[in-house]
Amino acid sequence: MDRKKELKEKYKQMKTEMGIFIVQNKVNNKYLLVTSQNLHGMINRVRFQLNSGGHPNRELQKEWKEFGENNFDIRILERLAYDKDESKTDYSEELRIMDIIWTEKQSDKNMGAYNK
Repeated sequence: MDRKKELKEKYKQMKTEMGIFIVQNKVNNKYLLVTSQNLHGMINRVRFQLNSGGHPNRELQKEWKEFGENNFDIRILERLAYDKDESKTDYSEELRIMDIIWTEKQSDKNMGAYNK
């Protein structure tokens, strides 16, 4: 039982990667930016939603089905570092700012965005 408790405690203390990633259509360069406090979990979720036809962004979902997964690129753009203050648990403001910055960077490239 002690081993089980130890593993649970380690899991609670694990820090997932936070940041922003992009889902980009290679055919028309349209993109969707997504921020998350769990990058890899959210990437898996978005990919699952798209492959199962249940992504909330209907336009992205339609093009995913039309062009196929191989014509999309999903990649991490930036990771957010944890604060030195261990008590800080809410990074939503930092992620919101990161989203604004990357939205501006992408719009400078004259690429269309999927509506959020």
